[in-house]
Amino acid sequence: MKIGIIGGTGPEGRGLAVRWAAAGHHVVLGSRDAARASDAASRLGGAEGSVKGATNLEAARISDVVVLSVPFGAQTAVLTELSPQISGKIALSVVAPLAFVAGRARFAPPPTGSAAEDARLQVPAARWAAGFHTLPAGDLLRAGDPVDADVLLCGDDADAKRAAMTLAGDIRGVRAIDAGSLESARYLEAATALLININRIYKSHASFRITGLEKST
Repeated sequence: MKIGIIGGTGPEGRGLAVRWAAAGHHVVLGSRDAARASDAASRLGGAEGSVKGATNLEAARISDVVVLSVPFGAQTAVLTELSPQISGKIALSVVAPLAFVAGRARFAPPPTGSAAEDARLQVPAARWAAGFHTLPAGDLLRAGDPVDADVLLCGDDADAKRAAMTLAGDIRGVRAIDAGSLESARYLEAATALLININRIYKSHASFRITGLEKST
């Protein structure tokens, strides 16, 4: 699978790229600056698949799955530019709209309720799913170690959510959990702020595990 990560030069984008490339996918890190993207990709060596850098526009154009990993403040401008390239494709939002006050994270959602729902409103022809918000970037970047976490994923498009769950399962140690419709993105994005604050208090890299599911299957 060819995966384009829009805004992929940040820690989360690079961490996901490392893991998906290790699973054999071809990953394109996108950036406004192609040189910056190529430099970031060149520093992610040792993966079994391939990671290359490109502009956001090119990454969206050539990829089968487009992952939106930009600051929420840039989302509208990025999607306005990329809408023709994203339309019709599976698009995965990992964006969490946050504000920081005195070092503490707060969920700062748009009127639509979540960044993912806002993205769908802006590019309705894309097939949206959302998730991966609570995976610590530092853990993802340590490619030799499994990631001890569950990934909660949501979406209204069955194929998009299925693809997202497959990509989650491709990260060693991760379990994918279906969190329902795209409306659930507002809870997943808010949980990102909660987890950041917990990790700040405990100086940790904690993530989520959901218990009790084995008893119901």
